Amino acid sequence: MNQIDSDIATIAAATQTYLDGLYEGDADKLAEVFLPTSALTQSLDGEVVITPRDTWLAAVRQRPAPKASGLGRHDQILTIDRISANLAHVKLTCAIPPRFFTDILSFVKVQDGWKIAQKVFTTDVRG
Repeated sequence: MNQIDSDIATIAAATQTYLDGLYEGDADKLAEVFLPTSALTQSLDGEVVITPRDTWLAAVRQRPAPKASGLGRHDQILTIDRISANLAHVKLTCAIPPRFFTDILSFVKVQDGWKIAQKVFTTDVRG
């Protein structure tokens, strides 16, 4: 396996850890794949809202996990783009019904592997 294929496989595995952490409500699992300095960005009613990683992880710890609530999984990795030896971009969908999300994850390669530096997302409420 060449380096590009190896990186893509590693990024895919980290993305799956992210999706599993969301579904299981496992903030520690999520923390594994996010840089401590990362943040989540969204636009709400035309205003940019930026949430630091640790604030978001605290909220994950407080809410019911989709898995424990008996909700089905709706996640799918749509694209993985390894832009360079140390930068990648992942687009995916996931859900905590009735909220359905499209996430754009910016990964950077650091000493201990590929980590999410930034999450930008949108939410669609259905039903």
